[in-house]
Amino acid sequence: MTHFIQHYGLWFVFGIVCAESAGLWLPGETALIAAGVYASKGHLSITSVIVVAAAAAISGDNIGYWIGREAGRRLIKRYSWLKRFADRAIPPAERFFDKHGGKAVFFARFFGGLRVTGAWMAGITRMSWWRFLFWNALGGIVWAIGVGLLAYYAGRAVADTVARYGVYGGIAVAILFVLGVGALHFWRRRAEAA
Repeated sequence: MTHFIQHYGLWFVFGIVCAESAGLWLPGETALIAAGVYASKGHLSITSVIVVAAAAAISGDNIGYWIGREAGRRLIKRYSWLKRFADRAIPPAERFFDKHGGKAVFFARFFGGLRVTGAWMAGITRMSWWRFLFWNALGGIVWAIGVGLLAYYAGRAVADTVARYGVYGGIAVAILFVLGVGALHFWRRRAEAA
């Protein structure tokens, strides 16, 4: 991932995060983390990384929203087996988005599978675009700042540790970081399952 960021810079980060947010299964969060670590080494501005990631998340989610709103129901009605399922699933989904849509859009940004599908579902259920835009922008900004700064400071900690304690100290910090990220993903999956 760092190789692409070195060669294509923030355009790569924007493209991957935007495409993931629009509904493609791509590693948008991984691109943001890699860019944050790369910025910690002085190659990019962390402010630019965060601004680009937030703009990409907001843009991509809006593309996904409009795809879901304009094409989602037509696609569902095209196939009878899908229409039968949708006839049962869409009314409760619409009620859910009427009541909890803002929170759902905001928190979808922080969970991989929901990050890819949340905007589509908001569009398919015809959530108000202005309401979607507000919560989507808020979620995208908070996500970009949180993940970007975490990657930036973790990358800087590894570099400082290597300079101070050698390669083994850097490896120890990297292992702790990986364990922390693994614990966070484990906690997210448990929260999704509950």
